[in-house]
Amino acid sequence: MKMKFGALVVAGSGKIGGQVASRNRAGAYLRTKSTPINPQTASQSAVRSRLASISQSWRDLTAAQRSAWNGSVSNFQKTDVFGDLRNPTGFNLYQRLNNNLVTIGKTEIQVPPVPSEVLSVILSSVTSTAAAALGLVLSGNVPAGTSVKVFASPPLSAGVSFVKSEYRLITIAAEADTTPIDVSTEYVAKFGASIVGQKIFARITFVDDVTGLETPSQSASLVTIA
Repeated sequence: MKMKFGALVVAGSGKIGGQVASRNRAGAYLRTKSTPINPQTASQSAVRSRLASISQSWRDLTAAQRSAWNGSVSNFQKTDVFGDLRNPTGFNLYQRLNNNLVTIGKTEIQVPPVPSEVLSVILSSVTSTAAAALGLVLSGNVPAGTSVKVFASPPLSAGVSFVKSEYRLITIAAEADTTPIDVSTEYVAKFGASIVGQKIFARITFVDDVTGLETPSQSASLVTIA
């Protein structure tokens, strides 16, 4: 459980006992903790195996290499759930960047990179020309030296306006891929064909092929048509 203290507790995130503290657009809330079903799918197993492998490679680093990662964390601050800047640990930074690299099919790194801009373009819209078709319209082709992680939701009710946990990684777009990027085959393989009138959300993140640094995600949605 994470808490932020003022005169009284002013914010919370996480679980304690049988309760979970979180927040949404309406504000902070407290709910009863539920235990999700773990289907142990092939994709889940692949992710766990990848993270275990990266954890092992961290242990295989020299003391000097781990020290370099630990000394670099202040360059990679991120904003936490309360809006405060936090440093990752050296291990967390190593795993995050290398997880990105392995996910896009690139080589792991042992030396922490210098923070730099990741080239990207804008996700303009998601298009559908048939119930099973899905295309990502970008403002330009995928930049050189960059890959794109493409996530999508299963078909949902047209009235849904926000998704978070529903996203699943469906494919990787490589540098120089032209817009629009057709991800129909990958989508159907993951979720099956959608039904006309259902809503699909897509989310993309650009990853540098050398450093593993990534951009903030961009998302768009559409209601499928005939």
